[in-house]
Amino acid sequence: MRIKITRFALSAMLLTFCLPVEAQQAKKVSRVAILTAGPVSVRANMFEAFKSGLRELGYVEGQNIALEIQSAEGRPDRLPTLATELVSHNVDVIVTSTTPAIQAAKQATGTIPIVTISGDPVGTGLVASLARPGSNITGLSLIGPEIGGKQLEILKETFSNLKRVAFIRDPTNAALNLRFKEAEIAARGLGLEVQSAEVRISNEVEKSLESAIKKGAGALLIAPPMAYAHRKEIMDFATKKRLPTMYEEKESVDRGGLMSYGANLSDLWRRAATYVDKILKGTKPADLPIERPTKFELVINLKTANQLGVTIPHSVLYRADRVIRLGERSDNGRGNDEAQHTAVDEERMENAL
Repeated sequence: MRIKITRFALSAMLLTFCLPVEAQQAKKVSRVAILTAGPVSVRANMFEAFKSGLRELGYVEGQNIALEIQSAEGRPDRLPTLATELVSHNVDVIVTSTTPAIQAAKQATGTIPIVTISGDPVGTGLVASLARPGSNITGLSLIGPEIGGKQLEILKETFSNLKRVAFIRDPTNAALNLRFKEAEIAARGLGLEVQSAEVRISNEVEKSLESAIKKGAGALLIAPPMAYAHRKEIMDFATKKRLPTMYEEKESVDRGGLMSYGANLSDLWRRAATYVDKILKGTKPADLPIERPTKFELVINLKTANQLGVTIPHSVLYRADRVIRLGERSDNGRGNDEAQHTAVDEERMENAL
C-alpha cells in the first residue's frame, strides 16, 4: 500500500512540474510588428508574402505568432509616434522598410530587433556595414550594383531621343538623396541629364512634374517610397502628359506604370521572415549580415505603352522577364505571375522551330 501511495505521489509531483512548463510553452506567442510609411492597401501583397514566409517556417498567426501593423498612411511625420507606440507594446521584433520608417524605429528603440527591407542602410548611417550591422538592425537591402544606371540605360535604349529624366524624390529622405546622386553620375555616361523633381506631399506632385516638363524632362524615374506614397498622382500625371515611367518594383507596372527594373520586393519580404525566425530563436541582429538582391527583373506593360502612344523596341522586349500584353488582364499587384506571358518565351519558341 505504501508503495502505491509513493508512486502516486511521485506521479503527482511530476505532473506538477511538467504541466506548467507545457502550458507556458503552449501560450508563448511571439509579437511581431510591421511599421510602414505608406497605406497598408498599397503594400498588401508584400505583407502577404511576409506572412507566407512565416507560415513556411511553421508560424501560425494567432497560435504562436501575433502580427501588428502600424501605418503612417503617407504621412512620414507620424512615424516617430507610431514607432514609440509599438515599442510600448513590448513587441519582440519590428519589421519595416523605407528610410524614414527605419530611422523612426531606430530612434524609438536600441534594444528591440529591427528587420528592414531598405535602400542603402550603410550610406544612410543606419548600420556600420552590410557584413556586420553592429546594432539592433539587420535585414535586406533593395539596392544592387548600379541599379539606377541600369534603369537609365533601359530608358535610353527604349527612347533613343531621350535627353532628360526627372527623378522624383523627397529631399528629406536620405536614401533617395543618395540614389539621386548615383543616378546623376550614371546619366553622364549615357548622354542623359537627371533632374530633381522634389515632392514631399501628394499636392506637390503635379506642380513639381509640370516644372520638370518645362525643363525638358521626357521620362520619369520613380523609386519605391515615392511610388507607394504618391502612386495615383504620379500615374495620372504621366498618363495625361504621355510620359514614360520607370519604376523599381513590378507592382507599379501591374497597376499601370510603363516599365520597372529592380529586385522582386515580394521575394525580399518573404525572405525577411527568415530573419524574424532566426531572431526569435535567439540570434542577435548584429550577427546577421544584411543581404543584397541577386536577381533583378525587367517588366513592361504594353497596354500602357499603347495608351502613351510609344513603341517598345524588340531588343528591349526580348530582355524582359515579363510583358503585360494588350488584351491581357494585369494582376493588379496580386502576384499572379503565371497568368502573364513573356516576349522572351515566345521568341525563343519561334527560334527553336
